[in-house]
Amino acid sequence: MADTPDWPRKAYKNNKFLHSKDARGLRILSEYMEPEARFEEFQVRDTVVFFGSARFVSRDEAKKRLKAAQDQGSDVTAAERDLEMSAYYEAARELAGRLTEWSKNLEGEDSRFIVCSGGGPGIMEAANQGASEAAGINAGLNISLPHEQAGNPYITRDLNFEFHYFFMRKFWFIYLAKAIVIFPGGFGTMDEFFEVMTLMQTGKLTKPIPIVLYGSEFWNDVLNLDALVMHGTVDTADLDLFFETNSVDEAFDFITTELIEKSLGTPGGVL
Repeated sequence: MADTPDWPRKAYKNNKFLHSKDARGLRILSEYMEPEARFEEFQVRDTVVFFGSARFVSRDEAKKRLKAAQDQGSDVTAAERDLEMSAYYEAARELAGRLTEWSKNLEGEDSRFIVCSGGGPGIMEAANQGASEAAGINAGLNISLPHEQAGNPYITRDLNFEFHYFFMRKFWFIYLAKAIVIFPGGFGTMDEFFEVMTLMQTGKLTKPIPIVLYGSEFWNDVLNLDALVMHGTVDTADLDLFFETNSVDEAFDFITTELIEKSLGTPGGVL
């Protein structure tokens, strides 16, 4: 051992230790400090976060899949469903692009309200794509999964993050967020929605965050939030913590009005 050229090894270069349970605290801390340094380098003060399904595809891709299904005699029903749901992909793309153009034109404001997503495909990709098409920097907070989720190609290279811990990823979603848009999605999207709602309801967020629940038809099918009021588990006022819409125009107007009134001139990152 003494003859090994790199021995003794500095603790911070000892990979066996760094990946052990004893160094878990260091790994958690690194997922706080390293993103913070990168955000500061790019002078990112705050974000507009997009949540939603990783399974949706663009309209063009959905049309290709439908044609392939029809030609091959495969699952046409699923392909037709994917084409219908692609409307949410296009809505997220349009909304992210419009918000990026708006933020870039704020007088005297640099890197304000940049689009941030979970970094993967679907609604996440749509949001990053819309921001990229508007020539704006944007962030992706990816997560390592057993079946690898690769970062989508539209994320600004130096703001493409890879997290191990879900809770640290969630921290960075919320810490810089000044607005949140929640598109249709599965368990992960619902988890993110309800965590944000819990933070809002319990007063853990000391900053105003406008929340848009996009896709009324979908959400009314899968969630009966009025039942929570009926059974007394939440107050009627709790359902006013978010704005529900099916319109990109309405979502854009609501978010920009709220940001102008409540967030311009104030720093991000207050939990």
